[in-house]
Amino acid sequence: MTEFVRAGYAAPMSRTTYAVLSLLYMGVIYLASAQPGSAVGLPSPWDKLAHLLEYALLGFLLGRATERRGWAFALAALYGASDEFHQGFVPGREVSLWDWLADAAGAGLGSWLSARRP
Repeated sequence: MTEFVRAGYAAPMSRTTYAVLSLLYMGVIYLASAQPGSAVGLPSPWDKLAHLLEYALLGFLLGRATERRGWAFALAALYGASDEFHQGFVPGREVSLWDWLADAAGAGLGSWLSARRP
């Protein structure tokens, strides 16, 4: 056991762990997006804040998994676009450019925050 662990500090998570968490979280996003429109509904502007925070977490997880902020942003933003497309097939939901822009902003924020600092 290292001094680091004995001192009560947790060991950093591996890239693989972050990748698995990213995939699981993407599944959660998909399931939430598959709910009919009446089951989900935040008033504006709170819905955009929810999109931003949702994709900030995804961008962060992907940033830690890939260790490349640009890739993390691109993957999270593309997943946000596919999520909006998917919602077009869910009763009571609609495709929204503004929602995707909030997703992309969150992806950018999360991937930027994912950078390891000395």
